[in-house]
Amino acid sequence: MGNVLAVVVRVPIPALSPNTTSGQGRQATLVLDVTRTQYVLRRVAFALATVLIAVTVNFFIFRAAPGNPTSTLAQQPHISRTYLAELRHQYGVDQPLPTQFAKYLGQLVQGHLGVSVTNHELVTSNLKTDLLNTLAMVLLGTLVALLLGLVVGVSLAWLRHTKVEGAGLLVSLTTFALPTQWVGLILLVVFAGTLPSSGIHDPYLVNPSFWAKAVDQLRHMILPALALGLGIFGQYAFIVRSAMLDVLGEDYMLTARAKGISTQRQLFNHGLRNALLPITSLTALILGGIVGGAVLVETVFSYPGIGNATADAVAARDYPMLQGAFLVFTVAVVLANVAADLIAVKLDPRVTA
Repeated sequence: MGNVLAVVVRVPIPALSPNTTSGQGRQATLVLDVTRTQYVLRRVAFALATVLIAVTVNFFIFRAAPGNPTSTLAQQPHISRTYLAELRHQYGVDQPLPTQFAKYLGQLVQGHLGVSVTNHELVTSNLKTDLLNTLAMVLLGTLVALLLGLVVGVSLAWLRHTKVEGAGLLVSLTTFALPTQWVGLILLVVFAGTLPSSGIHDPYLVNPSFWAKAVDQLRHMILPALALGLGIFGQYAFIVRSAMLDVLGEDYMLTARAKGISTQRQLFNHGLRNALLPITSLTALILGGIVGGAVLVETVFSYPGIGNATADAVAARDYPMLQGAFLVFTVAVVLANVAADLIAVKLDPRVTA
């Protein structure tokens, strides 16, 4: 056989230093930050597009319904047609829909939601008070649902494959399936005469102090908040149970059990802390949806919130109030979804898809 000529090429390889690893870590962190930023910007862009689509749909769907703000007056036998024409021109309903929509968008960009047909006040002023009342009640209801859901969900996960788990799942599913307004009616019957059943304050309080007024408003919020809380606590119970079942099978939970750590510390210090991702995401989503879902509850309890104002606006064909209220509902749901996404990215860096 012929001679084989072997050529060896020496390639200089730099020696690894401690700074190399740290440099790679900084590069990976930079890439992750860029990915997170792109994800957040993409979610914000989707949110803005969703709000614009919802604003367009809300504007045209209200005007597709029969009637207009002057329909009730038109039923009066001695009403002047000239006066009705002036009112239609004042409300802008005599113009073509594209013109009305362009005018509405122009006002919306300036932060002007129009003037209510019912009380002739700015929609922003009406919604400000109603929204604050609704948010206070919604936060209280969410707190009730969260506490009940955490306790029930953690207990069901720990007592899995027992009769207690079956009973707890049945109760959670039943409360979740019941209509919220029906739950409110039952609460009215049960607590009639014990807790306030309508309004947000006692009209017979004379010059109350700050604390007396706060306690009075809290008592008026208990029943509607309890109706909302009982309607959504089942979602928390199911999500917490599912997350805890995944966590309880992890190695660190088995290690904690082998070390003899108490059951309470196992569940809350080790288990629940690592199951927070789905819980926080669900909380953000529910807070957005429950604002829109408060319409029926506020109607049952005559609670002066944005839901009750929406029901009154529907009856009066108050287009500006309806558009403003549904804009609030839309923004609440969209912001809740964005908040849930941001929380998920913060708690779990892998969520960047």
